[in-house]
Amino acid sequence: MTDRNREPDDLNDFALRKRAIAAARGDAPFDRMIVGGILVDMVTGERRAADIGTVGPLIASVHPPGVRRDAADILDTAGGFVTPGLIDTHMHIESSMVTPATYARAVLPRGVTTIVWDPHELANVHGMDGIRFAIEATRTLALRTLLLAPSCVPSAPGFELAGAEVDAGTMARLLAMPDIHGVAEVMNMRGVINGEPTMQGIVQAGLAAGKPVCGHARGLEGADLAAFMTAGIESDHELVSGPDLLAKLRAGLIIELRGSHDHLLPEFVETINRLGHLPQTVTLCSDDVFPDDLMERGGIDDVVRRLVRYGLRPEWALRAATLNAAQRLGRRDLGLIAAGRRADIVIAPDLDDFQAKVVIASGRIVGRNGCLDGTIPPADTTALRHSMKIAPLEPDDFRIRSDLDRVRIATIDRPRFTRWGDVSAQVHDGFVVPPDDVTLIAVAHRHGRADSRPCVGFLREWGTWRGAFATTVSHDSHNLTVFGSNPADMAAAANAVIAAGGGMAVASKGGVDACLPLPLSGLVSDAALPDVAQAFTAVRAAMDRIIDWQPPYLVFKACFGATLACNAGPHQTDRGIADVETGRLLETPVLTDR
Repeated sequence: MTDRNREPDDLNDFALRKRAIAAARGDAPFDRMIVGGILVDMVTGERRAADIGTVGPLIASVHPPGVRRDAADILDTAGGFVTPGLIDTHMHIESSMVTPATYARAVLPRGVTTIVWDPHELANVHGMDGIRFAIEATRTLALRTLLLAPSCVPSAPGFELAGAEVDAGTMARLLAMPDIHGVAEVMNMRGVINGEPTMQGIVQAGLAAGKPVCGHARGLEGADLAAFMTAGIESDHELVSGPDLLAKLRAGLIIELRGSHDHLLPEFVETINRLGHLPQTVTLCSDDVFPDDLMERGGIDDVVRRLVRYGLRPEWALRAATLNAAQRLGRRDLGLIAAGRRADIVIAPDLDDFQAKVVIASGRIVGRNGCLDGTIPPADTTALRHSMKIAPLEPDDFRIRSDLDRVRIATIDRPRFTRWGDVSAQVHDGFVVPPDDVTLIAVAHRHGRADSRPCVGFLREWGTWRGAFATTVSHDSHNLTVFGSNPADMAAAANAVIAAGGGMAVASKGGVDACLPLPLSGLVSDAALPDVAQAFTAVRAAMDRIIDWQPPYLVFKACFGATLACNAGPHQTDRGIADVETGRLLETPVLTDR
């Protein structure tokens, strides 16, 4: 059992250091020697032959091949490449829809030894109970899990209602806990820039605790970006283009290149390659990984492979995921294979297609050939159950009433970088008739803190729907969100999700085509990863039958971020159509009679 609260001071145990020093001198044997490998040097960028001696969790020696053979265990790499364990600097386990133990089982054997988890999805549903679960569920995992305190619960106060709220006092109490390693992504950008007291207090709590304050700076530039950073925020993963990456590097932000927006990675690689070097402020993150992708491709290891495939040098991609990441986290024990560092070590046969063969975490072999060594006990999930506090819905709940003959309605245009629009609509039998070119969206509060009748809106440029999709995975308040072409299918999909205790469902022609139950918080399943991945794949396939996607923005993933009200532009929430930039909140999309 590993006590993460002792790290990194566990390496300073007197008896451990004494034994490791003796081994380094040659006066005592190593516990393990890793021989026959090519060390990938994260400082110099060299690939060089070297043997490595470890004592417990500590690297005691890196020396020329064949110099030593005195060890209790000899691990022959057979010419494999030896790298530090990979570090994911920003991610959400809940996005993979599995428990922390299942996530660890998936990524540890792939070479991921450290993750930085922002559990704000759980916090938006359960508040402190969700954070306590995250602490207990990861405390003894071999996957090093550095938890952050969710900063934006909800992400757009006053414009949406989540299941809980985190204020400055709560943040200070969280940051006083040794299990909490910093302030998670600050998404309420406008609140920080405008100096709103709540956000000032939350950021200041991080500064007072001396822990990192992580950012979410999508679309910020010029004076707004300067104000955001001056508040004390250090990082960003919300990059939108190559020029945006370069501007934020020049500004001095820690960059977390994220794998969840694959269409941008080639442009980022081109930008870095033009610089001619990898800035030390570039790290990698996965952010969100769906369960089928997690099972098939992995976590941050997949991001490394894709960056290399798009033209980044393997040594650079790996340095971003190891040494640069460790420096960003202030963890001098991680990210480098050198005497005195922690024995987080990965052996891989190929750097161009990085696939871990052996994974060592704190000196212990935890993975071989993609399989986990040992077992991971499940955590108690009682606190995450019964989060759906909403009654079944009727088709009329997805209609907008009006006493007029014709109305003007506000629309939310474009799946990403949303903007306001408006259109004329007829009224028939007391209900607004959606124009042919709009998609219905409805958000129903499901946390039991307010009226659960859906707030209905209209989307444009969302394609032609032939059914409906309902989900409680709906960033970031995770209310029940339903998209569709007609109220009957929307009610069918919504009620399937309600009956499942949360999750997602697809409906068409009055019937349910696919359903993924997520009974833990409406976000997570305690089923095995293959089962969750298979059900999620069925939902994806069902969605492909009712909507024709238009990448890069009109894609399945867009459905989960359509309610992210902290971002600029209008977004539908359980309170109405919200726009944090203008402070506008429309409880109904009906504007005028025209």
